[in-house]
Amino acid sequence: MLHVLLMAGGGGTRFWPRSRQRRPKQFLPLSGDRSLLQQAYDRIESLVPPERTWVITAEDQRRLIAEQLPQLLPDRVICEPCRRDTAACIGVGAALIAADDPNAVMVATPADHVIEPAQVFRSAIQAGARLAEEHPSASIIFGIAPTYPATGYGYIHRGEPQPACGGIPVFAVREFREKPDEATAQEYVRSGDYFWNSGIFVWRAATLLGELKRQQPEIEQAAQAIARAWNTPQREAVFRQAYAPLKRISIDYAVMEHCQQAIVLQAPFTWDDLGSWRAVERMNPQDADGNTVLASHCGLDTRNCIIVGDADRLIATVGVDNLLIVQDGDAILVADKRDESATKRLVEHLRQRGWDRYL
Repeated sequence: MLHVLLMAGGGGTRFWPRSRQRRPKQFLPLSGDRSLLQQAYDRIESLVPPERTWVITAEDQRRLIAEQLPQLLPDRVICEPCRRDTAACIGVGAALIAADDPNAVMVATPADHVIEPAQVFRSAIQAGARLAEEHPSASIIFGIAPTYPATGYGYIHRGEPQPACGGIPVFAVREFREKPDEATAQEYVRSGDYFWNSGIFVWRAATLLGELKRQQPEIEQAAQAIARAWNTPQREAVFRQAYAPLKRISIDYAVMEHCQQAIVLQAPFTWDDLGSWRAVERMNPQDADGNTVLASHCGLDTRNCIIVGDADRLIATVGVDNLLIVQDGDAILVADKRDESATKRLVEHLRQRGWDRYL
C-alpha cells in the first residue's frame, strides 16, 4: 500500500525574519490562507488515509504540528531530536513504514513547496507508485522542466525515454548534478536534457532501506534500531542515542547518485520550492512600478522591490530600487533582493553574534 512521508523539519532561514525558529516557513501561509504544511497535507489527504500519513519534523516543532494538523495520528508524527538532513530523516521514515507495512511503497515529499493543481499532483504520485511496483529495485524521482537557468537547484540529466506511465513521460536517469554556476545552468536549459530536482521521491520502503544498507549502513542500522523501539517505552532514548551520531547528508548524495536504478518522471504539475523571498514575486502580482507588496506600504519613487510586513506596521520608502524589505515583529530586513543567498548568511552571522533572540 502507499504511504506518504511529509518532511517538515527545516529551519526556513532564507525567509527570515518572517520564518523563525519558533515558526519556520513550512508553518507560515506564504501562498494562500493555509500554511505550506497544511497545503501539503491537503494535497495528499484523499490519496492516503491517516494511518498511512507520516510527518517528520523537529522536536521543538511538535506543538506546531499538533496545532496545524490535529487530525494526524500521534504515533505518525516523528520528531527528530536533532537535524541530520534528508538521508537520515527519510531512512527513519522508511524503517517505520516498513515495520508497519513490509510491502509498502512510500512517497517522501517536502512540506514547504507550492504545487498545483492538487489533483494533477495526486495522479502523478499514483503513477510513481505504479512504477515502484513494476520496478521494485528502482529509486524514482520527479523532475521539473526548467523555466530559467537556476543556480540554486540540483539538476537531473535524463537518459533514454521509458514507456510513459499514466500519460506522464518517464526517463532513465543518466546522472545527478548539483547546483551549477550560471553558465553551466544556461547550458543545461539550452540542451533540453535536464530537469530540476524536485526533492519528491518514490520507492518501495524495503528498496530504500536496502540502498541505505549498501551505501550508508550506519544510517540504515540507526533507522532500524529506532523502528524496533518505536512502540516501547525506550522510543525517545533510542531515537536520541541512535540519531545524534549520524552524519548530515542529503538523500541525493547518500543514495540517489549511486542507486542501482533511477527513474525520473517529468512532473505534470507546477512546482515552486519557495527557496527565497524572490519566490514571493513569482507567487504574487506586482504593482505598476514592479513592486510586490504584502504590507501596509506608502512609497515614492520605489521600484522593483519586495515589501512584506505586519498589517499594523507602516513601511514607507522613498527613492529605492530592487530592495527586499521585510518587517516581522521585532526585526526588519533590508537587502539587495538579487542576492538570494544573503538572508541565510545573515542568519548565521546573527547566530555567531549571539543574537539568538531574533532567530
